[in-house]
Amino acid sequence: MSGKITGFFREYVFGLSIIAIVVGLPILFIGILGIWFGDVAKDLLNLTDDAIAWGLYVLIIGLIVFGIGIYYLYGFIVKKKFVLEEIQTNKRSELLKRHSELKESARHLPSKYKEMVKEKEKELGIK
Repeated sequence: MSGKITGFFREYVFGLSIIAIVVGLPILFIGILGIWFGDVAKDLLNLTDDAIAWGLYVLIIGLIVFGIGIYYLYGFIVKKKFVLEEIQTNKRSELLKRHSELKESARHLPSKYKEMVKEKEKELGIK
C-alpha cells in the first residue's frame, strides 16, 4: 500500500508541490496579518478576536505547507534538469562517470524519466 502512495506522489510531485505553494501562500498571508496587523485583519477580513488569537498557529501552518511545496518543487526541478542534461550526451564514457548519480536522480522522478534513462543505457550499451 505504501508503495502505491509513494508512486502516486512521485508521479505527480510537480503538480502537488504547486498546489502546496498555492495553498500555503494565502495561509501564510493570513497568519502574517493576524500576528503583525491584527487590526487590519479584523477590518479587512471581518475576523473576530478569537480568530486573530490563532494567528501564530496559522502562520506556522502556512510556513510548513509553503516550505514543503518550495522544497519539493526545487528538488524536482534540479533532478529533472540534471537527468535531461546527462542523457543529451552521446559518449558512453561521460554517461558512465555519472551513471549511479543519474540512476538515483531518475529514481526520484516520474516514470517517464526512468524510461528515458533506460533507453539511453540501451542505446549506449550500458548494463
